[in-house]
Amino acid sequence: MVVTAHVTKEGTLQASGFNGVRQVVDVETEEISRGGLATPVRTGVRVGFYGKEIVNEYEPDSGPPPMRLFGYGERLRFAAKLSPPRNFGNPGAFDYRGYLAENGIAALASAKADGVELLPGFAGNRAERWRTRVHHSILEKVHALWPEEQASLMDAMVIGDDAFIAHGTRTNFQRSGTYHLLVVSGMNISILAFATFWLLRRLRANEVLASLLTVLLTVGYALLTNVGPPIWRATLMMALYLGARLLYRERSMLSAIGAAALGLLVFDPTALFGASFQLTFLAVLIIAGIAAPLLERTSQPYHRGLRHLDSTTYDAHLAPAVAQMRLDVRMVAGRLSRFLGRKIALVALGVILGLFLGFCEVLVVATLMQLGLALPMAYYFHRATVVGLPANVIVVPVTGIMMPMAALAVALSYVAPLLARIPAFVAGVALDIIAGTVHGLGSLRVADARVAMPALLAILACGASLVLAMVLSRRRALAAAVGLAVLSATALWVSAIPPKANLQPGVLEVTGIDVGQGDSTLLVTPKGKTILLDAGGPVGGQHSDFDFGEEVVSPYLWGRGISHLDAVIISHGHSDHIGGMPSVLRNFRPRELWIGLIPQSDAFATLMKLAQESGIKVVQLGAGDQFEYAGTAVHVFAPPHQAETGRAPKNNDSMVLTISYQGSGVLLEGDAEKAVESVVAAEGPQAQLMKIAHNGSTTSTIPELLNEVHPRYAFISVGARNNFGHPRLETLTRLEQAGVAVLRTDLDGAVTFYLDGSGVRPRILR
Repeated sequence: MVVTAHVTKEGTLQASGFNGVRQVVDVETEEISRGGLATPVRTGVRVGFYGKEIVNEYEPDSGPPPMRLFGYGERLRFAAKLSPPRNFGNPGAFDYRGYLAENGIAALASAKADGVELLPGFAGNRAERWRTRVHHSILEKVHALWPEEQASLMDAMVIGDDAFIAHGTRTNFQRSGTYHLLVVSGMNISILAFATFWLLRRLRANEVLASLLTVLLTVGYALLTNVGPPIWRATLMMALYLGARLLYRERSMLSAIGAAALGLLVFDPTALFGASFQLTFLAVLIIAGIAAPLLERTSQPYHRGLRHLDSTTYDAHLAPAVAQMRLDVRMVAGRLSRFLGRKIALVALGVILGLFLGFCEVLVVATLMQLGLALPMAYYFHRATVVGLPANVIVVPVTGIMMPMAALAVALSYVAPLLARIPAFVAGVALDIIAGTVHGLGSLRVADARVAMPALLAILACGASLVLAMVLSRRRALAAAVGLAVLSATALWVSAIPPKANLQPGVLEVTGIDVGQGDSTLLVTPKGKTILLDAGGPVGGQHSDFDFGEEVVSPYLWGRGISHLDAVIISHGHSDHIGGMPSVLRNFRPRELWIGLIPQSDAFATLMKLAQESGIKVVQLGAGDQFEYAGTAVHVFAPPHQAETGRAPKNNDSMVLTISYQGSGVLLEGDAEKAVESVVAAEGPQAQLMKIAHNGSTTSTIPELLNEVHPRYAFISVGARNNFGHPRLETLTRLEQAGVAVLRTDLDGAVTFYLDGSGVRPRILR
């Protein structure tokens, strides 16, 4: 179709497959024409524009850009293939279609950048156009102030633009439990608001003026970053907090939380069911409902007791223990006065004790956050943040230095570029500490603790323990300790105790997982052993940051309550079969890895190295191998043990095998083509179920094999609306003529078959 549209959300230049460059922008269509017939259409479309080369957009001297960045409000005309967004058809899969709909996107498109026609005129909101220009100007300043590696992190943490974050960096932030700092969030808003308010008060501004200016600057920052609801929730809560502070002269945090939550739910009741909403308010509830009462009765009185240490009259207004502490401090200061002078000694002791108490408070809050957020971290992200406590204890305070210094450096760069280098240096050092901590802790093997979906009983217990801890934190010390102990126990439950897997005993289960244009099959033996054959991946070796193992296969397995695999099989080395396998090995740590031919490819070599480092036993199989495994009989038909491997993986490298339970079995082919299938057919394999080779291509599924196997059912793992025309009509016709009932992942989503020893029972999961 030919689309006439205007840009509603700008993109950034990024590397794409085959040494190219792309930018993804959101547009609102004005007119769509097909076959010369034009129709006025108003809808949101997310478009990927593709070019051939890439340059650094922040370094003009690196050469002429092959693709211009399309700015907000620009009108474009381009030819594109439109398609509706599609979710992976697995139970519990991410609702990508719903996510796009929330952002006003109804269709996806791809187009060549050199075919885009820039039309005259401007369409859109001029205020938004001004905002995008300011945003881009700040990004340019960031890349001028810091080296490229630091600038990419500054983009994300300060401005909310994470387009240049490397996949490994993103993963380390997730593994270390500090991902909330990688992109602009409520934490960033809190830090900047506190720094702004503190500075204004130091400049003698009264509380009303300081509060008003803080709110205005925070709203401006939220507008500038434009990262969505989490920032506006934090901004609303901060404004309500400052308002309550002015009206009542007290920090009524729970009231502010309740008011913010009620206001947001009035405008959008569905937000209650969103992970972002729940995490935001749960985090603040933990601080306000548990941490604040505990600290108010422990460290806070001593913290306040460090004020006016030279005033003896102030002692009478404090608790006896706090007054005694002040006497002790003055006594020590008296001993030090001969070296430092009494005033300097008192100030130094006050600062040291204040820092110590502050560190203890950060430790308490970080601990409670890890305990209280254990359930949502397991439920939404399937992570147990084992190193989250030490990581946050270091990273959060350092972020409190980095954020205001970075903001100051950017602001000064517009008026005094040389002076801006000073706060830029401080922010850079702080960022290096953050990055070093995240990389060091996030790269530890213990940090990659993944958990399956918690059981309903564990979910209810965690919710009840959180309420109990909030109630008991305001009671006596023993009651508060009981509440914390129960909260710790339930956090340990969901983080360390695997739930019971959702498996059907006494049958051989075969499930074709929907991974798009690729393959991944789960097998569960009658004795409950789990085997995964392939893990999907990008087609044709394309570069992609989308991890099929992490984003598609693993969530399906975790949703089934599967926390580890007993064996993993690699059919052959093509990327749409092994691309997601590294994440599967890391997430589920199988005992064995079954392989056939070992092709000379970097991807396969990396996978073998990961298996070795993880202590996974590698078992090489070939034609003629037969063995019993957990109540099933395994028979391997291809490849030959002595077959030669080429310089690159081939379809005919595929492992072909049957796995049988008593009188029923499944034939699994990978991408085997006609030559291999002819050899297999000569062996006379028998199976009631067949996984069709090569996504239903005409290169496979020969009549001779179908006549020998006599399957009752077959399933095809294939991507919806793929560019290869799979499954081909010829293949489907052969299957129909052979009397085979066919299920497809592109139409049916994940499909399951139960082999009970005498027959096959299919089940469509969605």
